[in-house]
Amino acid sequence: MPDRPRAARVVHYEARRVAACRRRSFPRQWLGCVAALTVVLLAACASPSQRYARDAKDYGFTATLLEGNGFRHVAFFGGLDERSGPLHVYIEDDGTPWVDPSHIASDPTPRVPFTLKLMARDTGPRLLLGRPCYFETRNDAGCAPLLWTHRRFSPEVVATMAAALRRFLAAHPYPHVVLIGYSGGGTLAWLMARGLPETTTIVTIAANLDTDFWAGLHGYSRMIGSLNPALEPPLPSAIRQIHYVGAHDANVPPSIALRFGARHPGAEIIEFAGYGHRCCWVLAWPRLLEHFAPKAP
Repeated sequence: MPDRPRAARVVHYEARRVAACRRRSFPRQWLGCVAALTVVLLAACASPSQRYARDAKDYGFTATLLEGNGFRHVAFFGGLDERSGPLHVYIEDDGTPWVDPSHIASDPTPRVPFTLKLMARDTGPRLLLGRPCYFETRNDAGCAPLLWTHRRFSPEVVATMAAALRRFLAAHPYPHVVLIGYSGGGTLAWLMARGLPETTTIVTIAANLDTDFWAGLHGYSRMIGSLNPALEPPLPSAIRQIHYVGAHDANVPPSIALRFGARHPGAEIIEFAGYGHRCCWVLAWPRLLEHFAPKAP
């Protein structure tokens, strides 16, 4: 189950704060309490898409809408300068495809902007590419729950992601692209690389690179209709692959990446002791960026 949305936690905290204010008798303090509660309630009423867009704006990123292959894609970018190195393309995790094991979410948009936090610690040209039917596009024609549940790594999802990125590259002609994906976003990054000749490097963090093994490990049904990187042909040797895994990751344990690596000997798998599925990638990200940055001549 995903973390409880941040707004819900804040409302709980602010409810106690307003209760404390009621015990005070100064009208000016009352006005402050009412204003604080109003702001919090408005935040709680915002949709996951609105909260994500607000966080992206707070980080200084610009939103755009890209046409894919029959789908629209929300994206956020910053630091664009074709002279400053490769374009880092970030892909967010699976978000919230399921409310619980029996109920599909009506909005799969991530409640926690984890990959956005990674991108905010980057300094070069960068783009966060949203999936089809995520963010404000979930009601677009062609969107259906299968596309963010069992078919979230399907050929049509991979194709439209690649098409949307090509549309961005047509307007911003970066000759070199680094695909960076967290969790399920790493799965998509790997699958997209084959159709993007600009790709020089793939970097994944806690990525599900063997979806069948992962499903069996957790007792889930297999994602029928999705591609499994572990069963796909190897990528061209010119594409560098770096896969970061956490030794304490209970969701995507290192064994998944190791099984993938057995079939794809060109993959570089780096395990971090003490790291989990979320801890401590954001803190370490600036240092990890240096690991795969192009070396100066």
